[in-house]
This record gives sequence, structure tokens and C-alpha cells, in this order.
Amino acid sequence: MAEKQTIDAMWDDSPIDVSTEVNFIWSIANKLRGTYQSDKYKDVIIPMVIIRRFECALEPTKDKVVAQFKANPNYPAKAMYRISGFQFYNTSEFTLAELINDADHLAANFKAYLQSFSLNVQEIIVSAEKGLDFYKQIDKMDKNNRLLSVVKAFSELDLNPRTIDNVKMGYIFEDLIRRFSENAEAGDHYTGRDIIKLMVNILLAEGCDDIFDDGKVITVLDQACGTGGMLSTGYNFIKRYNPTADVRLFGQEINPESYAICLAEMLIKGQNAENICYQDTMKKDRFEGTKMRFVIENPPFGTPWGGKDAAEGVEKAVDDEYAKGLDGRWGAGLPGSGDMQMLFLQSAIDKMDENFGRAAIIENGSPLFAGGTASGESQIRRWMLENDYIEAIIALPVDLFYNTGIATYIWVLSKNKRPERKGKIQLIDASSFFHKLRKALGDKKNEISPEDRSYITKLYADFSENEFSKIYRNTEFIYREYVVMQPMQRSYSITLESIEAMISKGTLSNLYDQSKVDDWENSEELTGKDLKKLEAMRNNKPVYEAIIDALHAEVSGEKYDSLKSFMPVLSKVLENVTTEKKLLEKIADGLSVMDKHAEVQRDKKGNVIFDKETKDVEIVKYDETIEEYMAREVLPHIPDASAFFEENLGAKKPVIKTGAEITFTRCFYKYQTPEASDVLAHKFFDLEQVVSEKISQLFQ
Repeated sequence: MAEKQTIDAMWDDSPIDVSTEVNFIWSIANKLRGTYQSDKYKDVIIPMVIIRRFECALEPTKDKVVAQFKANPNYPAKAMYRISGFQFYNTSEFTLAELINDADHLAANFKAYLQSFSLNVQEIIVSAEKGLDFYKQIDKMDKNNRLLSVVKAFSELDLNPRTIDNVKMGYIFEDLIRRFSENAEAGDHYTGRDIIKLMVNILLAEGCDDIFDDGKVITVLDQACGTGGMLSTGYNFIKRYNPTADVRLFGQEINPESYAICLAEMLIKGQNAENICYQDTMKKDRFEGTKMRFVIENPPFGTPWGGKDAAEGVEKAVDDEYAKGLDGRWGAGLPGSGDMQMLFLQSAIDKMDENFGRAAIIENGSPLFAGGTASGESQIRRWMLENDYIEAIIALPVDLFYNTGIATYIWVLSKNKRPERKGKIQLIDASSFFHKLRKALGDKKNEISPEDRSYITKLYADFSENEFSKIYRNTEFIYREYVVMQPMQRSYSITLESIEAMISKGTLSNLYDQSKVDDWENSEELTGKDLKKLEAMRNNKPVYEAIIDALHAEVSGEKYDSLKSFMPVLSKVLENVTTEKKLLEKIADGLSVMDKHAEVQRDKKGNVIFDKETKDVEIVKYDETIEEYMAREVLPHIPDASAFFEENLGAKKPVIKTGAEITFTRCFYKYQTPEASDVLAHKFFDLEQVVSEKISQLFQ
């Protein structure tokens, strides 16, 4: 067994300079001016970088592969992999450098060269369905006399894996993607390597003794893998500490350029191409039945899974999966259709190994608090807390991403909590741990330095409370929603004020409502249902006016302390207008006001009737009894109030009154004493004097 080691948070931080390669590649992009808009340079640059990377990797074994293909064109692909030394090959005698020797046939020969790659590479480069559809760009460059100069320039670029390893290549892709993504939407952010390294450090900081075992198979999944930066960084860290580990990387990605880059790098690493899939994670789990040791991902923020703005087929796929209940990927609930982040959280938990699974996922602030008690978001949080899946949530600094400056958080999930963490959640405020970049890169003004990363990792691993780390029981963030009401005590009167209050409250709006009538009459087109409502209100108008007139005719200063004593009076006043009991009771209610000196109303069984107009909602922590809460917060102010817990999970449409909200900001709130009034007054006088002097100077 390999010796157990401690992960060094400072590892993999030697500066990597890719400016020479990136500047050279960017200079090639300038050759596309006129033919391409700048935001379309990537349609050429990304595929050409991938092609050149593959060509450089295959160069040492190219002659052997070509010779074998000539001898047997039907030679098995897997056998050819062994000759090439990679999970791909190319059987063409062409290279980029040789292609330019026949400029007149460059486009046709270039396509033939690409067709000579193994099928998995052709899928990346030329597939129109899930690849880069590069034939289209070859034709466009050829037509506009750009192809020769571009191919020639790339043939001179050294991307040999022996001189540019996977780490450096990752930084090259990172810099290129950053430039290409500066105008992307905030939700489609690219994750910088500084953030990824922190996530990997946190994942490996504890609960990972088994990864040092000799020959250990370690699975790593990213369900929104982009260009594969998270997978590659996880791979490098694990291999650093256990060179014998069999690290198997899995990813799903929906953006064709990102997918192509990711798959290209995974092939260079010798990973199984079938484990990197061009797939919308919302529609399908391509690794069903395979549990993962680690899940690490940065899913999109604010991307809809339902409604008119959702991608085609996504809403149906999500609903179908939800119908499976807890046997599906998101049985805990569906969040609002405008944001799929909490679906990714649930899917990650579903993929985590039942005994050792750990995950690090970047989210924005919405999953912490969005939604009311019965909402999908609240119930998902509740499910995660009740099942003890959340190990920690770490607030990151703002301005970390290239195209958004919003606040973000790392959710650390675990099915392998150490004993001290069980039943608890750690909140870490790491928002102040960053260093300013000398020059902003898009919206990225800050970065997490190696020292910052080391300190944040230590805060997490120490699992102790201090200024930046708070520890709570899971139940701290679960609550029950109670309704508090006062007994029905109302006095009744027919006065100008009570009649006006009744009209303002809309007591008779179902009988007649002038504003609704105006809206319908001014509408260009009404449905049959609305036409019927309009006709009914027109018919009711005389009754409505008669009620108001009758009440005005009987205005008095008399006050009645019970409904029982008032109803005969009201019935007498309106006897020539209506005798309908329900309408009379409604009018009586509209003419009433809360009055603590009035009689407490009771039903036929003698039970107290509670006044719904006094209804208030109280949020009570899960661990506290309602009696304790009422005694402390309510009864000292309203002695006769009563609380009701209205949850009914067995109803046809369940009534849910238990929810969860993670009040992260409140947990780290620091009270700041306001300045003394005399100090403020002095400042105001000084300011007033300055303003007066300026005005005086203006008119001199």
C-alpha cells in the first residue's frame, strides 16, 4: 500500500508562461480579418490548434502508422492505437507543412488529411452534429484566400506534448478561451485555473486516504466539463500524489468548441474517448449506473430548464426524470424553471459513490435562499440538509471570472463525512482572500493566489470556528412556517368611514368592480369567458348601487360589539335590496373593524373563531418548539394570539410548511455602530457651509 500523504495546497504553482505560444496563435487570427468578424475567429483557431496538437503528438509514430495502413487498410482501430501510442491516429502521408506544397489543391488535400484521422478525431473536427464542422471553414478560407497562410502559420507552431505538456497546453487553451469568451453571457463563464485548484484542494483535503492505495481506480466526473480544466487539474493532483493510481475522467458538455478541446486533451492523456460525451446533462446521464469518487463542476448560472427560453426537449426530459421520484436524479424537487443550478446539485449527489463520494460545485447565491417554504429550491435544500450531504459552503471573492463579477460559492458535498462533521455544516467566508491582478482580464480583477488557497484550505480542514469559519447543526437552517392569528373580535357600524373602508377593501368586487368593467370595455378583444363576466357585472351594477345607497341612507353613530347583534340591523337596512345570507355576511365583514373590546366570536360548537385579517407568518427554527417561540417572540406583545401549523402532506395537493434556507450573509454579519448624532450634525454643518460658499462664488 502506498504511504499515506497530506495534500500540499501549494503544489503546482510554478509560473507557466504561455505568452509566446498564445501571442503567436493570436497573430494567426489576424490573418482572418475581413473574412471573419473577431467573435468568429474561434471557428478557425480552436480547430486548427487541436489539429496541430494531434499532429505534433503523432509525429514520432507517423511513419509506422502509415506503413501499417498501406499494408492493411482494414487494420483494427484498437491495434492501430497501440502503434500510434495514443487513443487516435492518422493514416495520411500529409502533414500541415506538406499540404502547403500543393497550394492549388490545398482545400481538397486538407479535407483528405482530416478524413485520415481515426473516427473519434473526425467526430471532433468535422462532424456537423456534435463537432466543429470544420469543412465549412476550410471552404470559406479557401474562397477568400486565407487558407494557405493559416495552414502555413500553424505548421510552424510547436505543440508537441513532449515540450508542451498537458498542464501548459491547458493554460494555452485557457488563455484562448478567455479571449473568445469575454463577450459571453455571465452564466457561460469560464473557470480560471486558480479557482479550479482551490476546488481540487478542498476535495482532496480530507476523506481521501484511499486514493493513495497502489493501483487505485479513481473516477472523476464533471457534468459541465467545458474544455476539461477541472478534470485535468484533478487528474494532475491525484497523479502527483499517487503515480500508480488509475484515474478515469468522465465528462459531459453541450458546447461543441469546448467539447472538442476537452476530448482532444483527454485523448492526449490516454483517457477513454467514450467517457467524454457531447451531451446535455439535463437530458441524459451518459454514465448511468457508474458512481463517481469525485464530482467537480461549475454548471451554468441562470440558464432555464423549462419555459419558452429553455433548449428544445430539456423541459420534457427534466419532467420525465422527476416523475421517477427518488429513483431519478432529482427526486427531491424541481427548482424554478429559470435556473438549472439545483438540478446539477442533485445530479451530482446521485452520481457520488455511496460510501466515499465527494463533490465540489460552484454556484451563485441563488441556491442558498431562492424560493418560498414549499418551493422546489427550499425542499431541495431541506433534503440535502436532512440527508447530511452538505459538508461546507465557501464564499469566494467577487471578480474572479473573466466575464462576470458576481458573488459565487463552492458547495462541498460528501457521502463520507468524518465523525466530527456529521450532522453539521461549515460556512467559510473566503470573500476577502484574494490578490488584485496587475491588469484586469475582462471582468477578472482578482485571483486566488497560492497563499490564499493554502489559507482557505486550512480553514476548511481545521473545522474550527473563527472570524471566517462558522459551524452549525444542519437543523439550524431548517424551519417550520406557522400561522399566528388573534381571536375574532370585531365591532360593526354603518358610518361614512366604514362604508368607504368596505368599498376600498373590495368587499363587493365580485358583485361589481368599475375598474374591471373599464378594462374589459377598453380591451380590443375579449374571450367568451370575459364577455360573460362583463355582462354579469353590468347586470349587477344596479344591485351594487342600491346597496351603497341604502347604507348611506342609514348612516349612524351606533356601534355593535358582535355580529349577532349587527346582522338584524343590516338585514333591515337592505331588506329591499337583497336577502341573500352570504352576501349580507360579506357586507357585515366589510363594515367591521378589529376591536379588542368587542365580543370574542365562536362557532356553533363554542370554539373560538380566529380573525384571518390578523394572520401573520412566523418562521420557527426546526429545533425550537412553537411554545418556546411564542412565549419569547409573540405573547409578550399579543397575549391572546394562537399559532397553527397547517402542513398537510397527505392532501391531494400537499401543503408543505417545513422548508430550508441557508442564511449565509446573516451568519457573518458584523454590527457597525453608527456615528454619533453630534458628529453627523457637525459634518452636515460643514457640508452646508461648503455648499453655501460655492454658491456665493458662483454669483460673484
